[in-house]
Amino acid sequence: MDARDNPYVPGAGTPPPELAGRHEVLERAEVALTRIQRGRPSKSLIVVGLRGVGKTVLLVRFQNQAIDLGYQAALIEAHEGKTLPELLVPPLRKILLSLSALKAAGEKGRQALRALRSFMGTVKVKWSDIELGIDPVMGVADSGDLEVDLADLFVAVGEAAAEKKTAVALCIDEMQYLSNKEFSALIMAVHKVSQMNLPIVVVGAGLPQILGLAGESKSYAERLFDYPKVGALSKEDAVLAIETPAKNMEVFYDTEALNRLVAVTKGYPYFLQQWGYEVWNIAESSPITLDDVDQATEAAIAALDESFFRVRFDRCTPSEKRYMRALAELGEGSKRSGDIADCLGVKVTSIGPTRSKLITKGMIYSPQHGETAFTVPLFDEYMRRVMPGNDWRKN
Repeated sequence: MDARDNPYVPGAGTPPPELAGRHEVLERAEVALTRIQRGRPSKSLIVVGLRGVGKTVLLVRFQNQAIDLGYQAALIEAHEGKTLPELLVPPLRKILLSLSALKAAGEKGRQALRALRSFMGTVKVKWSDIELGIDPVMGVADSGDLEVDLADLFVAVGEAAAEKKTAVALCIDEMQYLSNKEFSALIMAVHKVSQMNLPIVVVGAGLPQILGLAGESKSYAERLFDYPKVGALSKEDAVLAIETPAKNMEVFYDTEALNRLVAVTKGYPYFLQQWGYEVWNIAESSPITLDDVDQATEAAIAALDESFFRVRFDRCTPSEKRYMRALAELGEGSKRSGDIADCLGVKVTSIGPTRSKLITKGMIYSPQHGETAFTVPLFDEYMRRVMPGNDWRKN
């Protein structure tokens, strides 16, 4: 079939043509956003899931929901190279300037810009344009304590939004990259604006280790946030995600082809799009058959190996790759740290630092104490492909 008409869109954060199986979490986000906009208390949300389940796609939808409701909304991606203040200053600056542009700048809006200027000076964030005749405000967001200063800044932003009868949504992706101190400060800031019933909400997404980060943070983290989990789609939703875009173009699948496609992808949204993309390009006509899916599997795996998997593998050191290969050798699912150490022929205490670094890089997580699993679905199969044989066992 014509590749130019291919409806499938493999890619990180790319909205699929059919967002199946996520209606409940989208509804929860819309309820929270609407309640906060109406001045009613509501929990913020942090969506939790493995790689490839569509967390970023959901965050984009949350941002769009907020904008449709009249919010000032920003999408922010956390990563290892920047601190939380560095991530927040540019979008908050843009939001505050936008609030000032809605009508003549109000007193709360000017105060918020001055608070942002104070915050920048304290956390050493440079953003020269913010200095357009704006002086910092003494005693607000300038203590040098991130927990206190971020809360002050959020209150100032919330008051500026309330003055303009609007609301602010900060959508933060990859939240697992925040440090304990940063996450604690964010919790404190959300707590403060929640106490004051100000119209500012944080909607986030992160890998499963974000739950551990929340548990180590303030005791009221659970009262401030809901943590909806998203994972692989059910068989019915996976079929819907694959079948609907094709049906819209009058292309159909044999039942056996659909069953094989769902089985080989294990229902993960990213992989469904990748296989669907390859199947479309290989199939000559409708209906798409089991043979088409089987032929596409080799192309799909090759594409994933060169992009989705490889980009993560290449970030790791030789010792980290050996650790992951040992984890893969033990098969699918979570494994005990002792079993991984035995597979490597070393003491369990010696692999602790490597394990910690891999968790920090977002490659693995701990489903429960003493256990380890990949954050990337099907990564065990990739590790066995990219590091075949037994040479990896050697130091």
